[in-house]
Amino acid sequence: MSRHLIYLSILTSLTACAGNSRPAVQQDTTSAITGTDTLNRMVLVPGGTFSMGADDSTGMPDEYPKHSVKVDSFWMDEHEVTNREFAAFVAATGYVTTAEKPISKEELMATLPPGSAEPDSSMLAAGALVFTPPNHAVPFNDVSQWWSFIAGASWQHPEGPGSDIKGRENHPVTQVSWHDAQTYAKWAGKRLPTEAEWEYAARGGLSNQIYPWGSEALTAGKPKANTWNGNFPYKNTHTDGFENTAPVKSYNPNGYQLYDMSGNVWEWVSDLYDARYYAQVENGAANPSGPAKGYDPEDPALEKHVIRGGSYMCSDEYCRGYRVSARMKTTPESGLANLGFRCVRSVTHH
Repeated sequence: MSRHLIYLSILTSLTACAGNSRPAVQQDTTSAITGTDTLNRMVLVPGGTFSMGADDSTGMPDEYPKHSVKVDSFWMDEHEVTNREFAAFVAATGYVTTAEKPISKEELMATLPPGSAEPDSSMLAAGALVFTPPNHAVPFNDVSQWWSFIAGASWQHPEGPGSDIKGRENHPVTQVSWHDAQTYAKWAGKRLPTEAEWEYAARGGLSNQIYPWGSEALTAGKPKANTWNGNFPYKNTHTDGFENTAPVKSYNPNGYQLYDMSGNVWEWVSDLYDARYYAQVENGAANPSGPAKGYDPEDPALEKHVIRGGSYMCSDEYCRGYRVSARMKTTPESGLANLGFRCVRSVTHH
């Protein structure tokens, strides 16, 4: 599937984004993992049963019904994979990300209806979606007002040619596809979390709370996460100190000592996305791994994966993706300026 046609569907998908005691945390002290763990430590998330889904009536339809899920213990990266860590992976493997690969004319034509005109060369360029905000208010139902496909945008050039990651080594890597995240995880001896694992970890040992820190409003008191401040998408007051991505661990961790489970960048998980899945999964399911097939009613032709956690572009007036139950989706080839990932490892791993 052509990334350029996929980007049109991504924009469709993005439009939809509109207390108990806390258990002790353990650090991963094993030395069998790659050297990247010296920077991104893993913490043990103790297994248990929790209620998955929206905690109040403000969720999106795909966050219901709330249902019971059992999750085994697992190790999780304490923060999102950084540019420095991803650079080490690329240096060790020579890996080329999805966004860095041009698209062949044949690949693009195969996705178009029969008889379509041949694409011009600009449609074949490597690149990714970049946040290009307007300087005035725009309708929230037209995300093309603030997203643009930029040729040459990639993890090394997040905003396109002329941008780089110098000085952002400890920021989360962005512009990485699901395939890129999967490949990194395998190289690191890890894997992507399931959606159930991700939400269980994000809750940090709390039950039925809206945010990783509990129920206190995001805007109350000291900034709790890297989100949008001001009027989206044209006015950012930088109240939390950052305009785009923030260095990992810039905010307090949750009860499991996991950082940035809310805001900063969306995070890939392993599951396919089906808007109907919560109504189909068995109540009390153990370690669910998502539906066998994906389904997005807004874009049924393309299969998508779930992304979690919200980003620096989320605000109460537009996208409340920083809630622990919030779900979003996009195609596995997608590269976005506000999308990254973190990894997990099963306790039984050897």
